[in-house]
Amino acid sequence: MDFAYSPKVQELRERVTAFMESYVYPAEAVFAQQVAEGDRWQPTAIMEELKARAKAEGLWNLFLPESEYGAGLSNLEYAPLAEIMGRSLIGSEPFNCSAPDTGNMEVLVRYGSAEQKRRWLEPLLAGDIRSAFAMTEPGVASSDATNMQARAVRDGDEWVINGRKWWTSGACDPRCKVMIFMGLTNPDNPRHQQHSMILVPTDAPGVTILRPLTVFGYDDAPHGHAEVIFENVRVPYENVILGEGRGFEIAQGRLGPGRIHHCMRSIGMAERALELMCKRSVSRNAFGKPLARLGGNLDLIANSRIEINQARLLTLNAAYMMDTVGNKVAASEIAQIKVVAPNVALQVIDRAIQMHGGAGVSGDTPLAYFYAMQRTLRLADGPDEVHRAAIGKYELGKYVPKELLRSGR
Repeated sequence: MDFAYSPKVQELRERVTAFMESYVYPAEAVFAQQVAEGDRWQPTAIMEELKARAKAEGLWNLFLPESEYGAGLSNLEYAPLAEIMGRSLIGSEPFNCSAPDTGNMEVLVRYGSAEQKRRWLEPLLAGDIRSAFAMTEPGVASSDATNMQARAVRDGDEWVINGRKWWTSGACDPRCKVMIFMGLTNPDNPRHQQHSMILVPTDAPGVTILRPLTVFGYDDAPHGHAEVIFENVRVPYENVILGEGRGFEIAQGRLGPGRIHHCMRSIGMAERALELMCKRSVSRNAFGKPLARLGGNLDLIANSRIEINQARLLTLNAAYMMDTVGNKVAASEIAQIKVVAPNVALQVIDRAIQMHGGAGVSGDTPLAYFYAMQRTLRLADGPDEVHRAAIGKYELGKYVPKELLRSGR
């Protein structure tokens, strides 16, 4: 494995870093003020300015490996850019590289029909609209996604959709014009061929954005995480993506790159927390000494550096595997980083909070918000326990027949 940056990636790293330092970090306080003082669920002027500037500079859709749509970067090449964006709570959207739009665009690029691409992918690529992904449900254990009960039933040339979803991130945003709904369509099929993904316009009759959910008290306006009710929602049959019963097949293609993006952003967040911790430790005195010289603080800083570097290398290894052997073969490596990256970030952020004292749990630094986001990632795209189970089964599969693992014996 060669993790050296190509000239193209090095140039993009420098340009993204410069953009973050010149425009994004200074805009953080402005963004928070505009959200607080205006209608929380309307787009902010500062974000639209950042998007227009990044687009004009060609720093746009960097996550897509397909050169006709994005920058033509592999997962390994995009990873360091995602890390830089992850250093800020508003770092990804200016580059049109924020979830869930990235995953939804990947789905449409790889599995969408020509008409689906024309109607939904093109405005998403342009940053003119946003999107949401409606999968998780409040009434079932979503750690086993085959539990989904929301239904889509074919009625002639239409789907009739009923169900309740939540944690539908982005659905509160008025720019959100389409949701990818995943629900039960073929209950008689084998377990992982029963669900389909269907494009549902947010203004379709019967779609109700019930409420935004909070994450440790944060509502993430104007993005939000919505609870959504679908009541006899009718959409054209051709809104199904790839075909009936292909939902889990698509999901595996969607979640692999998405996890890399999340994990690299987590590492970027951990890096910024470490930076804040170091600056605090040398600028703040207690008991006649800088914090860096008190207790085991120097060890905590050292451990944070070690853990971040380990997590980064594990993530880059998974990205390399995805690029060279594919998501299916790299399933264990993807699961490993999904466990490691948010847990490492949480540890580093927690140490930084402790070093900042009361300021660390306030809104005066980004640390409290960082912590809430990283704790949530231990559930998003599947809880740690599910990923650990997959890793464990993969390891045991080297020594135990697979049929015995499937039977649970």
